[in-house]
Amino acid sequence: MIESLNSPHIARVKALIGSRGVKERKNAGQFVAEGLQCAREALVAKSGPQVETVYLTANGRSKAEEIADLSQFNTVDVSDEVMKQMSETITPQGIIAICTIPDTQLDSIALNGSRKFIYLSEVQDPGNAGTILRSADAFGMDAVITSLGSVDMYSPKVVRSTAGSLWHIPVFQSVAIDELINKGVHGFSLGATGSKSLNEYTSTGDTVAIFGNESRGLSTSNNLSGIETVNIPMPGNAESLNLSAAASIVMYHLSNMPR
Repeated sequence: MIESLNSPHIARVKALIGSRGVKERKNAGQFVAEGLQCAREALVAKSGPQVETVYLTANGRSKAEEIADLSQFNTVDVSDEVMKQMSETITPQGIIAICTIPDTQLDSIALNGSRKFIYLSEVQDPGNAGTILRSADAFGMDAVITSLGSVDMYSPKVVRSTAGSLWHIPVFQSVAIDELINKGVHGFSLGATGSKSLNEYTSTGDTVAIFGNESRGLSTSNNLSGIETVNIPMPGNAESLNLSAAASIVMYHLSNMPR
C-alpha cells in the first residue's frame, strides 16, 4: 500500500489534473477518471478509453470489486490520505483510474445518411461540455466533435460531468467544421434570431448541430455560409437558456427525426 505523501504516484496523478494538465494529458495520452460512476463505466466498457492503472483505498476496492474483476487491471492500493492528495474532490470516493485517451479519427465513422453529430465551437465551460456529451449519449447521437479552442474533453471536470458517458460515445477534438460540411453533412446552428423554429427543422441526411461559445456565440471566423440558423420557441418569460439545456432540447428533437 502507498502511504507516503511524497510518492511519485501522487505526482503522476496531479500532473494530469493540474494547471498544466492539458499539455500533460496530450503528451502522456492519458487522463484521470475519478469516482465510482466513472470507474464503473471504465472498468466494464468494451470500447472507449481503456484503463491503465486504478488507485484504490480499502473502501474504494470494496466498491470496485462489486463492479468488476480487478485481477484484470493494474491496481495500486493507497491510504485515505494519499487518495486525498490525488483527488480534486472534497470527499473522495476512494477510486481514481488513469485511462488512455483514444486515438480517434473522424473518418472512422462512416456517413450513411442518418448520422447525428454535435459540434461544440469554442465552448469553454467544462460542466456544459460534459453535460452535453452525457445528453448526446442519452439521445443517441453518433459523436461529439469540438473545435480548436474548446475545453479539453478529458479534463477532470468534463469527465466527471459526463457521468460515465465518455465511454459510450466517440469524441473528436480540434476538428474544423469544414471537415464535416465538406463531406456533405447538413449543418445548422442555434440562435435567438433564427428564421426557423426548431419544431419545423428536418433533415434528410447526415446532420450536425453546431453550438457556439457560452457568451460570444459562434465565431465569425467559422465558415458558416449556407448553414441554417434555428431558434427554440420559448413561450415563457426567460430571456435565454443555458447552453447545455438548449443543446439537450435540440438533441431530443434530432433523436425523433427519421433515421
